[in-house]
Amino acid sequence: MKVRVLVSLKPGVLDPQGRAVHHALEGLGFSGVESARIGRTIDLDVADDTTDEALTEMCEKLLANTVIENYRIEKLD
Repeated sequence: MKVRVLVSLKPGVLDPQGRAVHHALEGLGFSGVESARIGRTIDLDVADDTTDEALTEMCEKLLANTVIENYRIEKLD
């Protein structure tokens, strides 16, 4: 089974990478971009019998820092 985990910073957490992208877009002449936030995508290929609980545990123990990040799990099959 293919699974995608989307990890993003929680609201209020400073995002220096997002700020740099925003500044660079303005420097390239792109107007109208009010802000940019950087996240990451993790694609996993797991056994078909992998439970939702196991996927959640993977995220909370390794894939996301739940103190400052949110995550969302999407099953692609």
